[in-house]
Amino acid sequence: MVVPAVAKSSRKHRRNRHCDVFVVLFVSVIALGGGWLSIKFLGRDTSTLPQSSSEGGIKSDSSSVIDEENINVRVPLTPVNMQSMPEQPHIIYGTAWKKDDTADLVYDALHAGFRYIDTACQPKHYDEPGVGYGWKVAIEKLGLTREDIYLQTKFTSLQGQDPHNTPYIHDAKLENQVRQSVHASLRNLQTTYIDTLLLHSPMPTMYETLKVWKVMEESIEAGKVRNLGISNCYSVEDFRTIYQEAKVKPRVLQNRFYQKSNFDSELRRLCDELDVQYQSFWTLSANRVALASEEWKSMAHAKKLTPQTLMYAYMMTLGHIPLSGTKDVNHMDEDVDVMMRLQRGEEILSKAEMETLSSLLGVPS
Repeated sequence: MVVPAVAKSSRKHRRNRHCDVFVVLFVSVIALGGGWLSIKFLGRDTSTLPQSSSEGGIKSDSSSVIDEENINVRVPLTPVNMQSMPEQPHIIYGTAWKKDDTADLVYDALHAGFRYIDTACQPKHYDEPGVGYGWKVAIEKLGLTREDIYLQTKFTSLQGQDPHNTPYIHDAKLENQVRQSVHASLRNLQTTYIDTLLLHSPMPTMYETLKVWKVMEESIEAGKVRNLGISNCYSVEDFRTIYQEAKVKPRVLQNRFYQKSNFDSELRRLCDELDVQYQSFWTLSANRVALASEEWKSMAHAKKLTPQTLMYAYMMTLGHIPLSGTKDVNHMDEDVDVMMRLQRGEEILSKAEMETLSSLLGVPS
């Protein structure tokens, strides 16, 4: 298990830092019949490394510049060579809507201490190649391996894609769209396997949903994917049907956590029964009124948290995994701090305090 190094740095982007150059001096001696000395300077081979940009940083194919400042990095209490699914309290870093900043932000998130990354093979809203570039550069700097990082992506149906920029042949058979999407994700993410593949949302019919699921199961059998899940599924009946019919059972349900769906109360209970991980997105945006209340802010202050990280503490205390999509490196630090406090076993919220927060949110008891 990695021991946390809890030094927090000021971490500011400094784009004009020159790349380090390592030069090794060799002295060769000896010649039969007479000694001579030659000195040779050898430069490091950088042919396989990202190329320097004119600004001194590292530039990816999507023109994203990575900050390579040597910073102090906090490491969450997560075992190296982690299993595919989080067992301890975790926050996943979400990459939707990051566009050209995706690689930078994934790099920053991993430096802050995030180890779980969510994306999708949907160019309309995600830069999946940027995610691949960001994590590859970050783990080299951090001395991590692929097994230390959790990569979660999604198959998005044609209805959710930009028709002019699809990751698969738009008029291919549905089964082939799934296969092509998985292939594109492996290439984009620069990996040989995906930790969890989600169906971005149920298909228009259950027949089509199960057809897609069957092809996703092929990726499990081929070793390309380790776990399956579904997102944007708010029907208890639909989720139960998928679970019952699936050969490879869903391990993840990722939904909005908001009042319109009654905070998925019945679905979350079902997830607990079936040992399915419930992931929440739109966790902050959908609950702004509660987070802005004086009672919420007062409790956050008493816990040395922000209203936002108190919300994450609430979700993790429930046993759920929230997504954070912040673009602010200071907020990344705050998110990782609360995650690590819970990983260390701190009881941030009592049962009574959880009930108070549930009441402020409107979550049914």
